[in-house]
Amino acid sequence: MRAALRYKTRGARTTVVGAARSGVAAARLLKRRGARVFVTDHGRIPAETEHELREMGIGYEFGGHTSTALEADFVVTSPGVPPESYVLSEARRTSIPVYSEIEVASWFCTAHVVGITGSNGKTTTTSLTGHVFSRSGRRTWVAGNIGLPFADIVSRVEDEDIVVLEVSSFQLEQTATFRPDIAILLNITPDHLNRYGGSMKRYIETKYRLCAHQRTGDTLIYNLDDPNLADLAYRTPQVRRLGFSLEHEDAAAFVRDNTIHLRLNGNEEPLMQTEQLALRGKHNLYNSLAAAVAARVMEVRSDVVRESLATFEGVPHRLETVREVDGVRYINDSKATNVNAVWYALESMRESVVLLAGGRDKGNDYTPLKPLISAKVRTLITFGEASGLISDALGTSAERALRARDLEEAVQLAHEEARTGDVVLLSPACASFDQFDNYEQRGNAFKRLVSNL
Repeated sequence: MRAALRYKTRGARTTVVGAARSGVAAARLLKRRGARVFVTDHGRIPAETEHELREMGIGYEFGGHTSTALEADFVVTSPGVPPESYVLSEARRTSIPVYSEIEVASWFCTAHVVGITGSNGKTTTTSLTGHVFSRSGRRTWVAGNIGLPFADIVSRVEDEDIVVLEVSSFQLEQTATFRPDIAILLNITPDHLNRYGGSMKRYIETKYRLCAHQRTGDTLIYNLDDPNLADLAYRTPQVRRLGFSLEHEDAAAFVRDNTIHLRLNGNEEPLMQTEQLALRGKHNLYNSLAAAVAARVMEVRSDVVRESLATFEGVPHRLETVREVDGVRYINDSKATNVNAVWYALESMRESVVLLAGGRDKGNDYTPLKPLISAKVRTLITFGEASGLISDALGTSAERALRARDLEEAVQLAHEEARTGDVVLLSPACASFDQFDNYEQRGNAFKRLVSNL
């Protein structure tokens, strides 16, 4: 079916909804493949984007959508576009196919694809897996929800390359044939439920789309300890299923006596001591197990896997140490946009914590954080739109709770509250859109504020 869809792009009338990075990448790819492309965005298009579209001969509109957007053989949507937006709703009503950017890019990809999703750990595991493959000498591309859009790299990828994709639930919503050779499902916990009408079931079904089109010869790697992934074995009987676990030894990757063991093709091997891993915390142990299994499936030597897991330096905005000021360590965990990510961050802390949490609420239930707040957080500082919600839910669990207008005031309050030996942790549990364009911008703002202390 991929080949059929690829063939149909030449001369096809295509509307791309959303002129952010993924949308423009899809427009660029489809134009080069012979499609007649039109880009529509309800907001303002940056001048440089407008210039590029004009140079490529791509029609566009901004500031709203007209009927021209629906004169299409198929529609491509950017991940940030809500499903209920005018063009997508009308396309569905009139039976115009709607695809995501990663779906379209996959039509033109002949390389080996490793697709990684989960509510938490996607970016770290994608970067770590890419690091392992790169150290093995394979030409490796890391793309998708991290770095470059899939559509931007696919024309440069060769058959024997490895593409490691971070894939979000938003990107999976409009997939029809997208099929990674190796699919990794890390975990599924409540996140983005406002996008899914508050339905955890809808969110889980969307995540499952990562492996929905896999077939015989493909591999599914998944977390055996996550109850939301329990029925994957029944849904994917045709693929090779490999589990990783910290609770069971009946798995492709597990831990026994603080040693990581791998069991593939009937052979068990000790890989390394858990204390040798570069990344700390229980959540990163899961991430490392997943990356190790993927690497061994692709026949990366064990010594290369071991060395790679021991040397990986982490990713920006995920438990990233910014600096130490007066004996206080400041950590940027801006990518922690849901409750479970904050739980994992706090679980990995050994010091007393001044926690900065807030932003735009995503329909979160913050109460699961109460035990860790009580055990580890001396001062809770909430900020942004969700400040009141978080303070009401968790304020009594901390020794002290303060509210700030915005991130800048939160950092200043943290500086005043922190004592020698403390950690000031930005781990927001919320989206950034009340004050920033994305979590990267929020994290960079935090780093600037800390550098000015």
